[in-house]
Amino acid sequence: MGTGLQKKVVIVTGGTSGIGEAVTRRFIQEGAQVSIMGRSKDRLDRMSDEFGKNLLTIQGDVSKYEDNQKIVKDTVEKFGKLDVFIANAGVFDGFAKFLDVSPEAVEEAYDYLFDINVKGSFLGAKAAAEELVKTKGSIIFTVSGASFYPDGGGVWYTASKHAQIGLLRQLAFELAPDVRVNAVAPGGTLTALSVIPPLQPYVKIIDNDTKAKNIRKRNPLQIAMSSEDHVGAYVLLASDESKAITGEIISSDGGLSVRGLG
Repeated sequence: MGTGLQKKVVIVTGGTSGIGEAVTRRFIQEGAQVSIMGRSKDRLDRMSDEFGKNLLTIQGDVSKYEDNQKIVKDTVEKFGKLDVFIANAGVFDGFAKFLDVSPEAVEEAYDYLFDINVKGSFLGAKAAAEELVKTKGSIIFTVSGASFYPDGGGVWYTASKHAQIGLLRQLAFELAPDVRVNAVAPGGTLTALSVIPPLQPYVKIIDNDTKAKNIRKRNPLQIAMSSEDHVGAYVLLASDESKAITGEIISSDGGLSVRGLG
C-alpha cells in the first residue's frame, strides 16, 4: 500500500540540499511529481539529470514574489495542477551572540535572514494559494525546534522561526476549509544550512563530529538527526491520510519537549 503521494504535484523551495533534497527524493520515489526552487544552477542541473520528467527545476530567490509566481505557473503548465506547497528554504545565523554583533551587522543580518525565512514563506504561500484552493491542497512549512525554545540558533533565526508559526496559524484559520496549513519542526540536524554572510565574522564554525556530539547531548533520544529522519512527517502531511489535520506542527526533534532539567 502506498503513502498516497501518487500523482500528487508538489513544490519544494530549497529543494537542492538538506531536508528539501531528502523530501524531493522521497516524494518522487513515492510517485509524486515535484518542482524545486534553488539558487545553485549546478545542483538544479544535477537533480534534473537524475530525475528527468518527474522533476521541474527553477533557479530563483524565495524572497522575490515573481520567482514564487513563476514556479507555481510553470508547475501547473507542466504537471497540470498543484497539490502541495512546501516552504522549506531557509538560512541560519550560526548562533551569533547579539551583544557581539555591530549595530550595522544586526540590521543587515535581520534583512537578509528574515527575507528568506519569513518573507519567503509569505510570498510562497501567496503565490500558491489560488492553485491549492482548486485542488483542496496543503501548505507545509519547515519550521524548527527554535520555533519554541531558545538556543536553537541566535536571535535572528529564533525570531524568524517563531514568526513562521504565527503565519502558519493565521493561514490555517483563513484558508480553511479549502487549504490545510501545517509544519514540520526538525531539531538539530546535520545539514549544510548556511550561515548568512553578515554574521560569518561573528561565528565559529565547528566540525560535523563536534556538531553531532552537541546535538546528541541535547535531545532525550540522543540522536544526531539526518535530513532523511524528518521526511516521514512531510509524507504524512502531504498525503490525504492527514485530511483532518490543519494548524499543527509535527516536532521531529528527538524529544526536546520532554527534556526537563537534565
